[in-house]
Amino acid sequence: MNRKRTDLAVEAHELCRQTQKDSHVQGVNVETESLKETKVTRVHVQNEDGERSIGKPKGSYITIEIPTFVHKKQETFENTITVLADEIRRLIPISENDGVLVVGLGNWQITADSLGPKVVSSILVTRHMFELLPEEIEEGVRPVCAISPGVLGLTGIETSEIIKGVVQRVKPALVIAVDSLAARRLGRVSTTIQLADTGITPGAGIGNKRQGLTQEQLGVPVIALGVPTVVDAATMANDTIDLIIDHLMEQTKNDAKFYEMLKNINREEKYALIKEVQGVELVDLVVTPKEVDDIIEDVSEIIANAINIALHKGITIQDLNKYSD
Repeated sequence: MNRKRTDLAVEAHELCRQTQKDSHVQGVNVETESLKETKVTRVHVQNEDGERSIGKPKGSYITIEIPTFVHKKQETFENTITVLADEIRRLIPISENDGVLVVGLGNWQITADSLGPKVVSSILVTRHMFELLPEEIEEGVRPVCAISPGVLGLTGIETSEIIKGVVQRVKPALVIAVDSLAARRLGRVSTTIQLADTGITPGAGIGNKRQGLTQEQLGVPVIALGVPTVVDAATMANDTIDLIIDHLMEQTKNDAKFYEMLKNINREEKYALIKEVQGVELVDLVVTPKEVDDIIEDVSEIIANAINIALHKGITIQDLNKYSD
């Protein structure tokens, strides 16, 4: 199976279905639900068959499709935070008082890769208060610490080595890793949030794999959370051609032969052809929307608020302004 670059399990499942021309993928169960203006898709990879089918480790992957311009309407913004917080809370396999380490992966010097560091800057950190000011701790607040370790090119140290050292010293019961992701469809850039209980391999979606952050590596459960901010150039070209094909099919329904020819185009083979003719110079090119600055600001605020609410039982959506800078 020729895989397009993507970090999203829901896209890997779609790709597998298209390749197999079968609605059922062995070893994978998918559930879809509409909640408060969002669409939630839960992909459960159940066994080794599922791992082979979609190329994702066994576990649960929750995809939340959020409304466009979610930040423009306060009610929509708060609804999205509430849905995401509920999904995070369901994945947390620890008790109410256990400590959590939030890790912001990525390069803060590159806007499209700065989601993790941006989220960490808005996390409500409380671990130091438990040690220094225990009497000031409110009911329903747990010990939380956060770190944004940078990337190998900035530090000269593998991110996983830094996180492993912090985990061994701080001893959290859970790690939440936030990172920018890659998608295989332009429409999912900035409008999709993925959670997974399988950990994360930074850079995997754009073919730049680093050492993974998993329970096996760190010794504690790892929840991965991210938003697609880039697609590769071949995906952009492929989606454009698909739109042209769909438009031509709509316009040529009365021309049976031409319609059937368009209908029978193998879209995965077309993608492979695009990659081939791109040439070596463009094979690793990735693109991001021009308004990526605003996208990072909006989605990082949603994610940080949702994590704060999910981790601290004593904090609700009404308390966000109280704890914001």
